Amino acid sequence: MGRSVSLFLLLAAHLTGVAIGQTLEKIVRTLGDTVSLPCHGIPSNGTLPVVQWLKDGGIAASRNLSSVLSPSGNMHFSISDQGNLTITGLLLSDEGIYRCSDYVLNRTTEKQTHIQLLIVSGPTDVSTDVKPAAALPNGTLFVQKDSTISFNCSSESYPSQVLSWVFQGSLLSSGNKSSLEFSIPSIQPTNQGMYSCISQNALSNQTASKSTSLLVYYAPDRHPECYCNAGNDSLQLLLHCSWPGSYPLPMLHWEAQLDARGTKQSILNVSVTAESLEVTLNRSQLYNGQTVECKAHNQVLNSEAKFCSITLRAPFPQGDPMVTVVEGRNVTLTCSESSSLPPAKTTWRRKISQEEIVPGTKYVVSELGPAFSLQIVNVTKEDEGPYFCRSENPLMVQELEVYLTVKSSESYAGGVVGAFIAALIIGIGIAIGTSAYRNRDRICLGGDFGLINEERNDVLHLVESDEEDIFDEPATRITTTANGHVTSLVQIHRIPSSDHEDLGTPEPEAEDETEPPQQELVTL
Repeated sequence: MGRSVSLFLLLAAHLTGVAIGQTLEKIVRTLGDTVSLPCHGIPSNGTLPVVQWLKDGGIAASRNLSSVLSPSGNMHFSISDQGNLTITGLLLSDEGIYRCSDYVLNRTTEKQTHIQLLIVSGPTDVSTDVKPAAALPNGTLFVQKDSTISFNCSSESYPSQVLSWVFQGSLLSSGNKSSLEFSIPSIQPTNQGMYSCISQNALSNQTASKSTSLLVYYAPDRHPECYCNAGNDSLQLLLHCSWPGSYPLPMLHWEAQLDARGTKQSILNVSVTAESLEVTLNRSQLYNGQTVECKAHNQVLNSEAKFCSITLRAPFPQGDPMVTVVEGRNVTLTCSESSSLPPAKTTWRRKISQEEIVPGTKYVVSELGPAFSLQIVNVTKEDEGPYFCRSENPLMVQELEVYLTVKSSESYAGGVVGAFIAALIIGIGIAIGTSAYRNRDRICLGGDFGLINEERNDVLHLVESDEEDIFDEPATRITTTANGHVTSLVQIHRIPSSDHEDLGTPEPEAEDETEPPQQELVTL
């Protein structure tokens, strides 16, 4: 820039008639100031009848005795007795190369001096613009993390200027135009700080600047974290909500409602500006299935709120309610509890008096995941009775009763033998029944049943009464009475096995005419 100014001065001197090699004095003044240009070579004891000041080859002002004439109408010009040219309220139009000429009476020698007057202005009206950005009440700007931010700076300066963007002492960008712009893609928290636009007049080296404090705000993409546990008092519930990684600090809000006869009553409504919030509720404010909610919100960014919630669950221990053990052996009672929230504290107790069991050589208490075990070593009759798996969280207490039955070794052996005999009998019966069922055809149609049918000689005949004489043995008669007369229903005769073949043609016998023949009634 200094080299270009020197070239400009040489060119101006040549155009205004300044010979190369002559001294050209340069005076720089600010727009609106007052300047006095000296007229060199004027005799200190002489009176000059005429003094002329030329600007760029033309008359700018002249003095004849005490009168100052300004052909260009610049009334803010004046010439002193010593021939100096004073200009008040400098204008940009006053810039140029001046020379002083004195014309001494009856002399033709001209004495001259050359002065270049340079007018500078600014830098003024330095302004900055950061987009997209919003302002806090104190004027501090803030932007959102990962957004692309554009910085623009402008200033008024004459004849020229150099603009620069500086971030906390480090140069980011510079240029010699009337404005300067640059951008930061995906701005990060490390880009937070003070940004300054500096404007420097290339001729006067005067500077002006404007600084802007920029904050980079951000909020986590994830939801806040909620968890709960029992307080120091088993009747109290501690609720925790945290949302780290937000700038500025977020607003956290816990909210819970209590159902009271079908209506909802707010029992928790707490807010704080912090990364975490912990609140306490009493058992009287809690019920099974209740939902509590925490809302996290970055108020400055006005972004969408994030939520987390907890559904409270009462404990519910489960297990086998009856256990039998032989005296002298070890037994393990178990129960499991995994549904409670916050997690319940589970302990073992015994007898109706709910004596708390102290772990030791007699009682071994263990926990594996949701399962809680109580091992009783060398069981005796005194160990018989109820045991309680007791689970408690801030909502309530729930118990599982396990009854332990202790049997002596003798009754145990008898029971085993009896069970074996019963099983043996049942097994034999099943085997016989199965075999008989499989051989049912052979048993029914052959074997003993077939022989019985061949040896039986009893034959059932339906005959009339006048044929009964063919039998050697008296007939067995089954009769009934109908309408006052005795009527035979059926007669059963035994036929000897030796007479089976002689029954073909029976010999006729004399009929008894004294009694009329009776008809037999057979009912099928």
